[in-house]
Amino acid sequence: MCCVRVNALIPARDGVLSMWKVGFFFHEMAFGLLSIFLPLYVVRSQIGSLVDIGLMTATALSLAIPAAFFWGYICDKTRRYKRYILLSFLASSVFLYLFALTTSMILLIILYAAMSLFHVGHEAPKNVLIAESYSREEWERSFAFYEGFTELGWLIGLLLGFVLSNFGFSAVSTLFVVVGLNLLAFVLSVFFVTDPVLIFERRLVGIEKTMDFAFHGISLASRLLDGFPSAGKLRRESVSVFCLGLVLFSLATSILFTPMPIFVSGITSNSALPGSIVFLIFVLNSGGGVAGYVFARRKSNDDGERASLGRIVVFRSLLSLLLIAVAALPMIVYNVALATVILVLFGFANALFLVYTLSLSMELIPAGKAGLFNVLAGVGAAAGSFIGPFVAQTFSFVHVFVAAAAVFFLAFLAFKTYA
Repeated sequence: MCCVRVNALIPARDGVLSMWKVGFFFHEMAFGLLSIFLPLYVVRSQIGSLVDIGLMTATALSLAIPAAFFWGYICDKTRRYKRYILLSFLASSVFLYLFALTTSMILLIILYAAMSLFHVGHEAPKNVLIAESYSREEWERSFAFYEGFTELGWLIGLLLGFVLSNFGFSAVSTLFVVVGLNLLAFVLSVFFVTDPVLIFERRLVGIEKTMDFAFHGISLASRLLDGFPSAGKLRRESVSVFCLGLVLFSLATSILFTPMPIFVSGITSNSALPGSIVFLIFVLNSGGGVAGYVFARRKSNDDGERASLGRIVVFRSLLSLLLIAVAALPMIVYNVALATVILVLFGFANALFLVYTLSLSMELIPAGKAGLFNVLAGVGAAAGSFIGPFVAQTFSFVHVFVAAAAVFFLAFLAFKTYA
């Protein structure tokens, strides 16, 4: 590379730079608890059905798609990131409080959808803060640290759900705990989040990629003019195919995991296990994610993350097919154990996938479109969040697992060919 990296000349201060992530830790605690509590609350209290959960999630994610693009555009346009993070946390707290005041499924869907417009507002600013605080060589390591740190918060939130469920906390009391955690995230972010002084790293990476492409083209042309055989191919990465892979991966994940708490609740009930064990199983799933982020952080300086994407997606496709055995096994106790192992492996693979795709997206997606990553993920998630519960209720969970495996394989084909 011929460009001089100013970021590379600044000593790393991980302890100082990481303080802004503390608020996000408690935010993930809140939504980790909410992620399992809410679908179980809707079904067990008979407020709604699996299809209602799918409709609620799909509506929220659909509305979040244009919102994600807007927040990504406006934060890059104004070069202010803290204000949108604070707005996201505060607005989410208000809507979560309103959740506790209703038992109407229709009103719950409306509130959840409205919250999603603001909740997604912290995602793009967070990604930019990481990208602009470190050089390109440190992006994988930095994203892995952030995702692992906040995944630990998510895990603790699930553990908290397990504890609250065992102590018989009411739905309203549990929601107030969620509100309190998210308000704490807002207060901590007021003090610790700061906007970057210099914003240039993503543009610098774009310049370097253009210069590398031009240099490679000149080298190939020179060899051909001198009568030597070409030593390679001149080919740009296909951003559109990469984006298609993201959408398909998000679609498959959402098909699989939106109804997953209900599936896990069903097999634990058949095993005469307490309802709180569902939280514990998802704690282990989150623990697999933490392990994945630690692994990604240690391997962050290795080459080949593009090649790794395909292997990760194929692995998740195979895990989806293994869930068919969980649904079909007559040995009920072993069902719970096998499902737990599969979910742990899902968490590990998803962590690696997220670190690699976040880093690559910051490289491929130009400044001013920072929200595009969340838009693409939202498109797939919105469709899958309705398809998964609908297929589960109309047909069976086996059909859900087969559909997810097929879409994961299509995502593999996209990531295999984009570069």
